[in-house]
Amino acid sequence: MRDVLREAYAWYLAGESVGLATVVSTFRSAPRPAGAAMAVSQSGAVVGSVSGGCVEADVYEEARQAQATGRPVLRRYGVSDQDAFAVGLSCGGEIEVFVEPLSRRTFPELPMLMASLASAEPVATATVVADANAGAGTPGRRLVIWPDRTAGSLGSAALDGTVTVDARGLLEHGTSVLTHYGRAGQRQGEEVAVFVGSFAPAPRLLVFGALDFAAAVAELGTYLGYRVTVCDARPVFATTARLPHADEVVVRWPHEYLAEEAAAGRLDDRTVLAVLTHDPKFDVPLLATALRLPRLAYVGALGSRATQRDRLVRLREAGLNEEELSRLAAPAGLDLGARTPQETAVSILAEVIATRWGGSGRRLTATAGRIHRAGQADEGSAF
Repeated sequence: MRDVLREAYAWYLAGESVGLATVVSTFRSAPRPAGAAMAVSQSGAVVGSVSGGCVEADVYEEARQAQATGRPVLRRYGVSDQDAFAVGLSCGGEIEVFVEPLSRRTFPELPMLMASLASAEPVATATVVADANAGAGTPGRRLVIWPDRTAGSLGSAALDGTVTVDARGLLEHGTSVLTHYGRAGQRQGEEVAVFVGSFAPAPRLLVFGALDFAAAVAELGTYLGYRVTVCDARPVFATTARLPHADEVVVRWPHEYLAEEAAAGRLDDRTVLAVLTHDPKFDVPLLATALRLPRLAYVGALGSRATQRDRLVRLREAGLNEEELSRLAAPAGLDLGARTPQETAVSILAEVIATRWGGSGRRLTATAGRIHRAGQADEGSAF
């Protein structure tokens, strides 16, 4: 969505009406998550995607129609059983897509939103995508929400207040979701459907140990959308020349740097730690600090099984209990048979992804027209 908005904003500034399509909800094995977007310029240029190709042609026509009429529409797409070539999702899932005209008239707050994205300030947008009575929450009404202020309105003070509270909670985790509310803002209502899109700062990936493996992990982490910091106490290794894909390179003792970042509130439950040093004098104090922190998404440490056995002995001697030790992924990564630093980086980040989304890490196999994980039926995404 960020990249799509950046492209669409140039058209917006030129005075165009942009057709913007956003995935607002998904069911079963949808190919793109909520928040995925596609924009169409007045000349017909397209950026982004809502389904990876399944329904793009139809959404494109809806976007052109929204540009022409100035009216938004909520469309639902699912698998087509009667005609394999009809508009539908071949993956078997369903998505809801909100298509709207985007212009200076319909979204006057967009420059403020774009300024926040440029400065990495957390911000969310709440948009009415359906209204049973077409009353106060007319589809297309929007509220922009920051941690300390708001702009715009969904149509009523009560709805604005409830959605603001919900959106700020979602923003802490970078979550985008569709919620139904009552006219007075009750969360259990069914009258008004509001989609909240979160633009939280990029999650952090902290890599400790500035060796070849760190360079590969930093490069892949950046590709996956993380803000990457590489930290090493040895200045000869911790250089930007050796780590060109890292957002920052820090020369510090790792455990001291991590403790300071935690005390400053710069770590959260999306933060990933990859410990690649292989040296107990760095690993043990760093992991002792990390495993006692309450909010981290993943703590992984590279090394052989023999290294891990020795590491556990040292960590127990440092006073860590079994619950704390259970949070450590070591040896880090999935069993891919990796040999090179780049392959090892794929293995580690694959485990991070599986941990984040609850994946099994096992092979996906296609049989009888169905996608499932090896050894178990599964209706989750195969993408």
